Amino acid sequence: MIDINLIRNNRTLVEENLKKKYQESKLPILDEIIEIDKKVRQLKLDGDNFRQIRNTTSDEIGKLYKEKKIDEANNKKEEVKKINEKLLEIEKEEEQLSLKLKEKMMIIPNIIADDVPIGKDDSENIEEAKFGDPIVPNYEIPYHSDIMESFSGLDKDAAGRVSGNGFYYLMGDIARLHSAVLAYARDFMIDKGFTYCIPPYMIHSEAVDGVMSFQEKENMMYKIEGEDLYLIGTSEHSMIAKFKDQILKESDLPITMTSYSPCFRKEVGAHGIEERGVYRIHQFEKQEMVVLCKKEDSDEWYNKMWNYSVELFRTLDIPVRKLICCSGDLADLKYRSCDIEAWSPRQKKYFEVCSCSNLTDAQARRLAIRVKLENGEKEFVHTLNNTVIAPPRMLIAFLENNYNEDGSVNIPKALQPYMGGKEKIIPNKR
Repeated sequence: MIDINLIRNNRTLVEENLKKKYQESKLPILDEIIEIDKKVRQLKLDGDNFRQIRNTTSDEIGKLYKEKKIDEANNKKEEVKKINEKLLEIEKEEEQLSLKLKEKMMIIPNIIADDVPIGKDDSENIEEAKFGDPIVPNYEIPYHSDIMESFSGLDKDAAGRVSGNGFYYLMGDIARLHSAVLAYARDFMIDKGFTYCIPPYMIHSEAVDGVMSFQEKENMMYKIEGEDLYLIGTSEHSMIAKFKDQILKESDLPITMTSYSPCFRKEVGAHGIEERGVYRIHQFEKQEMVVLCKKEDSDEWYNKMWNYSVELFRTLDIPVRKLICCSGDLADLKYRSCDIEAWSPRQKKYFEVCSCSNLTDAQARRLAIRVKLENGEKEFVHTLNNTVIAPPRMLIAFLENNYNEDGSVNIPKALQPYMGGKEKIIPNKR
């Protein structure tokens, strides 16, 4: 959510930002916001005036009673009663309009960075750099689910009978590999100075609205029937909401956390949810990194965080590239974002495995997360998040890039301690 002063005093900036994000349909909402804002401010002013009159009148009542002017005092009490009734009306209308104003404000996207490339969707994202050589071996690499099944490691048929499409069973060495990369990612981030956390996996709707747009909520989140609870789509949701309504000390910042959680996503509108692999699924596990910092430090942390992703994937012998997200591909709360994509030697192309985002104060403003500076002033913190590792999707890149012609899969040195010292895993059926 942006500062309403931007709409009051720099509406052109907000309008241009909507156009950059191809959201011109939201332009009329700015008129609605201006109109509601005027009414709210007038109601606040009216309320303050009535309170001042009430206080003055109350003082007069006390003096009249002391002077034994009972009738005059009682008349003044009636005036106070009417003022209180009017105040209740004003406060009720102000509360209703303030909620409406907040709802409208939450529809307006965050102002994007000046250097974000302009484009309609992810097809116009821009490759910035590659890390590692994208090698295609001289032997065939099977489809990732076939590799998993050669280890008796994947059963989607049984999962379909139990849970439906978009679910899976992982077993044996593949399940162990899944857990190993999560444990490795956890320790990798702890070594970078991040605090390890395990958050709640369900959060209230108010927390959901604080961390994502209404459209994302509708398309992603599973709601618990009969409860004000949603299953998280990523641990970022509950990790940022942890600080809701808090005023942090300047000395507390930056707060750097790495969190594990299962994640649940409806994937509304997603294509290929019924495919036999595990690329797009309803349930997965994830290691996340989250940072809360002062505004002047957020770009520096953004660069640190995506670089951590590159470093981690390269230690697993996976070539990656950095892709700058264009304006039309940025979710509404994002200031800037990039994807880290892993090389698929089977498909001879890259695919997304991490997404790093700087949201400036958009989430903090929604959740009222502020920092008290040493000079006594308070300001909203900046929040950032990035995927560390999200298996089983990242296992696709791992298996393909470490696959040998004989069907075995190499275990990189960094991961061997988490796999019982194994240097490779051997399929039990071909």
